[in-house]
Amino acid sequence: MKIAVIADPHFHDIDNRQGVGRGDRVAVRTLADTNASTRVFNESFHATRALLDDIVRRGISLVVVAGDLTDDGQASTMAAATALLADYSRRFGLRFVATPGNHDLYAIHGRHQSKRFLNADGSHTLVTSDPDMEQGGSAARIVSDEMYCGGYGTAIPAMGAYGFFRSEGDLHWECPFGHDDALEARSFEIVSADGRTARRMADASFLVEPVAGLWLLSIDANVFEPKNGDLDPAAEKSYHDSTDAGWNSMPRNKGFVLDWMKDVATRAKASGKQLIAFSHYPAIDPLNGTSADEAKLLNDTSFLRRTPLPDASKAAAATGIKVHFSGHLHINDTAVFRDGDDWLVNIAVPSMVGFPPAYKIVEIGDGRLEVETIVVAEVPAHDAAFPLYRVEAAREATSAAVTSAANHADFLSRHLAEMVRHRYLPKEWPRDLAALVPQFDLGDLERLADMAAPLTVDDALPLLASLPRRAGADWQELPFFEMIVDWYRLRKGREVALDFIEPERLAAYRLLAARFAAGAWPAGCLQDRLASFMRMTIDWLESAPSRDFSVDLSTGEVSAKDHLGRTVRRQTGSA
Repeated sequence: MKIAVIADPHFHDIDNRQGVGRGDRVAVRTLADTNASTRVFNESFHATRALLDDIVRRGISLVVVAGDLTDDGQASTMAAATALLADYSRRFGLRFVATPGNHDLYAIHGRHQSKRFLNADGSHTLVTSDPDMEQGGSAARIVSDEMYCGGYGTAIPAMGAYGFFRSEGDLHWECPFGHDDALEARSFEIVSADGRTARRMADASFLVEPVAGLWLLSIDANVFEPKNGDLDPAAEKSYHDSTDAGWNSMPRNKGFVLDWMKDVATRAKASGKQLIAFSHYPAIDPLNGTSADEAKLLNDTSFLRRTPLPDASKAAAATGIKVHFSGHLHINDTAVFRDGDDWLVNIAVPSMVGFPPAYKIVEIGDGRLEVETIVVAEVPAHDAAFPLYRVEAAREATSAAVTSAANHADFLSRHLAEMVRHRYLPKEWPRDLAALVPQFDLGDLERLADMAAPLTVDDALPLLASLPRRAGADWQELPFFEMIVDWYRLRKGREVALDFIEPERLAAYRLLAARFAAGAWPAGCLQDRLASFMRMTIDWLESAPSRDFSVDLSTGEVSAKDHLGRTVRRQTGSA
């Protein structure tokens, strides 16, 4: 039995004209917005089709979608995405089973969305559902209800065919509230932290048996907790966004779901069902023990804010579900959490709109799950938006270097570099380190590792400028920025990233990491901070791979072949 697990398609319909007045202009998001985002937008239109075509070619008919099917839940986008999946179901017999992501819906009432779409001359038009949204620097503004992101009452019925309601042919279906699949029967009370504000909220979790012996457990880990105060229940700002909450909010706000999960796991074991659980959010820290170093280097990042805390992982493992697939972070990772006799394997599934573009194939065997990571590098018409990007770049006097990409995977790799330049360095890195990056190369880092005296960034720049450079290898000329981009490639792709980084660079990174590991500096100085950076690099280089592996369902041991063909085992995140 094989199933495909995909995550975060973020489908955006570039053919949609988005409201009156668009004429025959396509809805292509700006390159500026793309470069500043954690995902690409327009390329999802063709990438989702290429992904589904690859699944069809492999003869797989059951597809799990681990959330964020849509770009941002806009009504028109939801209609286009569900129509696409319906077409593949009709033509190829694909059955989709999904969980909602934070981009698919918002609380009960939904929220406004506003996007900038390119015009033929490189300017852009603002299309928004919010009549109060200012036009800003856009050439024009269009207000359209098609841009509104719905809440549970509209989004779940729109995706209803993906297991959210009982389907003819299902051998079993239930939810935490029983066997009634009506959405109005699947609500609970959620209370603000001060206990004074209560709201009725829906939960879209369900269990379905689509084929004999296989139970698919879809966990709605979206948590929309009301903020303190008597706020408008229909306003977006009245709720804590589930984007950063995820599993950390589940024990406090959705304990009934955890209780139900434990009951499901017990019944699955007793009845000999193979249970596969999935939600949009990771249930285990995907940084594999490097969170402390990342916090030390970068302080509060969006990645750290979305990282499950040990108590949340402990609660998830205590349910007995054993194997959990997740999306949300757009990374390729496998982690194991242990707490006494409880254990949980979390398999993080990449996205086709973030590096690396990939999905998972799961083969269910005798007491094991065999998991294969499939990279979809080639996407027909991957460059459909490139001509408009070039016009925009010429108009704004910015770079369109990403449009030199040879294929979709190369485009995403280049996009990651732009994301580092436009998002990560200016928004997440400390200002002093971010300012240092463009001025350093690897040779400078090597010299810093050799200095016993602790330095600040302000000390290091004039000191290194005053010292003669040593003649050395070519790698010493590599800009520090390029290493940081590779650092993010490894952070997001693990073993898959090795296909995108030259072996000479990897050798240089290992050498530098060894030099920094041999030093001893006071906490907080420049060398100490760079040593944290190096430790994370090596951890991601040397840790067991997350590409192709198997899970022993009786012990939780994860075994795989690494890029050298060696058999390795992974037991990360143990408590």
